[in-house]
Amino acid sequence: MKTSASILAANFKHWGINHVFGIPGKAISPILFQLEKNDLTFVLSKHESGAGFEAAGYALMNQKIAVAVGTSGPGGTNLLTAAGQAKASNVPLLLITGHPSAGDTGKAMGQDSSIFGTDLVDMFKAVTKFSARIERAEMLQPYLQHALEKAVSGVKGPVHLSIPFDILIEEIEPFKIDLPIAHEMVSPATRDVIDQLNSAERPLLFLGKGVHSSRAYAEVQQFAEHWRIPVITTPGGKGTFRTNHKLSLGAFGLGGTDEAKNYFQQGVDVLIVIGTRLSDMSIPGVTEDMYPSHIIHFDYDPTFIGKSIKVPTTPVLGDIRSNLSVILKDLPKPASSDEFFIPREPVHPVENDPDKRMSAVTTLQVMRNSLPEDAIVFGDDGSHTFYGIKHFDIYHPGTFFFDDIFGAMGHGIGYSIGAKLAAPEKTIVCLVGDGCMFMHGTEISTAYNYDSPVLFIVLNNGRLDMVEKGMHKMTGSSIGGVYDTPMDAALFAKAMGLQSYTSHGPADLAENIKQALHTIEETNKPVLVEVLVDQYEIPPTMGRQ
Repeated sequence: MKTSASILAANFKHWGINHVFGIPGKAISPILFQLEKNDLTFVLSKHESGAGFEAAGYALMNQKIAVAVGTSGPGGTNLLTAAGQAKASNVPLLLITGHPSAGDTGKAMGQDSSIFGTDLVDMFKAVTKFSARIERAEMLQPYLQHALEKAVSGVKGPVHLSIPFDILIEEIEPFKIDLPIAHEMVSPATRDVIDQLNSAERPLLFLGKGVHSSRAYAEVQQFAEHWRIPVITTPGGKGTFRTNHKLSLGAFGLGGTDEAKNYFQQGVDVLIVIGTRLSDMSIPGVTEDMYPSHIIHFDYDPTFIGKSIKVPTTPVLGDIRSNLSVILKDLPKPASSDEFFIPREPVHPVENDPDKRMSAVTTLQVMRNSLPEDAIVFGDDGSHTFYGIKHFDIYHPGTFFFDDIFGAMGHGIGYSIGAKLAAPEKTIVCLVGDGCMFMHGTEISTAYNYDSPVLFIVLNNGRLDMVEKGMHKMTGSSIGGVYDTPMDAALFAKAMGLQSYTSHGPADLAENIKQALHTIEETNKPVLVEVLVDQYEIPPTMGRQ
């Protein structure tokens, strides 16, 4: 017989998890002691939301499930934002929260997480695929198995279990659960897709972050090359297709390129949508005269198919990679993709006047010149990443991640930290703004303490840029968009032990990135590079109504 907490820890190890993220509290303390006994690292985050973000980045990078824990009451409610973000990002995540005592439920208890207090199970139902309370120890095995199946099957996402303290220390028969193998659904519409593409005269491929979720990069490239279809991406689809590919038109929507917009405006007969719900972030500026004659829509979730652009639509439901593989299996194998690739040509940014701040566009150009081609960038939510969507070239698919749906500020900080712990051999970069650093910047201390050497690049213009500029556009003024006391991001980082640099111009920034990458390699510690950017530059987000 073993305690429920020890069985949980043993299963985490069995799943190949080496890190569990959270903040201690009495209600979950039995789990923490068992993590130590099983040689698992408990990562002490600075806020439960940060813990959930870090676990999500960990899961995204290791392609398994990850675990975050929060104590009862506020420890659980602090995880709600991370759950919402993970659901939007289609990341499999197990969130475990505590409860003082199942046996005392109904009595007055501090941080009660049952229906008599803060009902965490009900709260998590809206932001997870499954949320339940373990009321007896023998319920642990079936509920845990069901939660895992929900997390990794179909559209992946977070799940939540509330486990009371007395259940965690109760002894039961030990068990091990293997991570479920997803049985991918293949659509019967794949034959129709081939026929429609063979007769299409001006098709266009529109990629979303579902391509990231299914890791269908090679299949998408072969698909595009076989029919020679131009490719555009949503903001969340950034990084799913090489921008130095002859078929790439870049991003569309917020942060989109003129090439993508112009092609769409000149007429499309068949629009092939892969892994996006076509939200208002992805199709601003699309008018009825631009509508295609037909849409082929690949997605696992049918909820939003046919809702945004109302034209005849062929749904191709199921796993994107599996469906594309079926379509491609009888096509001739490409000899080489070399004919489609454009050699990398570094941009030569212009130095700014000494008395003026650097442009954010220039910042992204310098970043691209200075970072390795395979560096993985996590863009936080704000103007800074929309500059990246438009101006940061992609040379390897799967090296740029951004969420354009839920949009939790500060989540990119945690995602990058967890990703680096899951893949220490990768160069991980967090592209973040000063507003996001104010939200969850203390997590850089977590990166420092647990040897997660992320390169944090902070675009600092002293304001909540996207909302501040949006207010000005709509009303001519803004409220609450400018900080009275701007952040000194370099000093902020130094206060938590990090080496940091402040950049004022392109040459300055290039040298600082070079030094930062060297420091990371030498010390295995994170480094922060602050860039003071133009406060009045208009970001590429003004097309949203």
